[in-house]
Amino acid sequence: MELWQAIILGIVQGLTEFLPISSSGHLIIFPWLFGWDTGGLAFDASLHLGTLAAVLVYFRHELLNLVRAIPYALSKPLPILKGQSGGEERDKWARLGLIIVIMSIPGGIVGVLFASEIDAFFHTDENSTRAIAVISAMLIIIGLLMLLGERAGKHEKNLQQVTVVDAIVVGLGQALAALLPGTSRSGATITAGLFRGLTRPEAARLSFLGGVPLIAAAGLMSFVDALREGMSGSELSNFIAGGVAAAVVGFFAVSGLIRFLQKQSTFVFVVYRVVFGIFLLIMLVFR
Repeated sequence: MELWQAIILGIVQGLTEFLPISSSGHLIIFPWLFGWDTGGLAFDASLHLGTLAAVLVYFRHELLNLVRAIPYALSKPLPILKGQSGGEERDKWARLGLIIVIMSIPGGIVGVLFASEIDAFFHTDENSTRAIAVISAMLIIIGLLMLLGERAGKHEKNLQQVTVVDAIVVGLGQALAALLPGTSRSGATITAGLFRGLTRPEAARLSFLGGVPLIAAAGLMSFVDALREGMSGSELSNFIAGGVAAAVVGFFAVSGLIRFLQKQSTFVFVVYRVVFGIFLLIMLVFR
């Protein structure tokens, strides 16, 4: 992979990890469309770590409060989840931390049980046609579900009003995204949040904060695997360039999406997903 290709894919990762249009799908699609080589384990690690850095910097104050609340949350998790522990500031952060843990469980299970099978299906040349077909279908399906969530959702809940049931539903969306590229982790979780009555900005915030454990796990696992294999000089250059591009673009993508959703709906992403999915299906037919 050339250095400029690594930078472009880093930009793609930074945008699509947080915009609800599927980062894993786009990172499979771009090399397929243009005939590029894949970056390998080290490059995958750099992209995950780059987007992790973006969300850590953007939500640094919230994440610090969540970390500080861990001992308190572990001391009496059930009363905190039920809202029976009082109304102090630490209760708010402790409860949100427990909600994020619950959200992460389905996706974590999928990652542990099916990571190798997912990689074998979506990242091998012999399955490329079927993989692109699945990605195309999921782009369209989740786009239409997002539109339905926009219409059916009440758009009134904030993060403090998220229930355990809400966390499970959003977590299942996150698990679906881990299982099927093209779904989009942010797309599935924001859509699930809309169905559960969250406002658009709060659905995005829950999606990003709730994604930190899985993004961190994916990035660290890929990084450890890359260290075991070793990196050449060119791979190290791609690692740095891709990671920095993903981090910088990802930070602005997070900030921009939350501001955008304060005034606008997700309709533009619905249109993009459906049009791009149809385009890919047409490309499959003619290729």
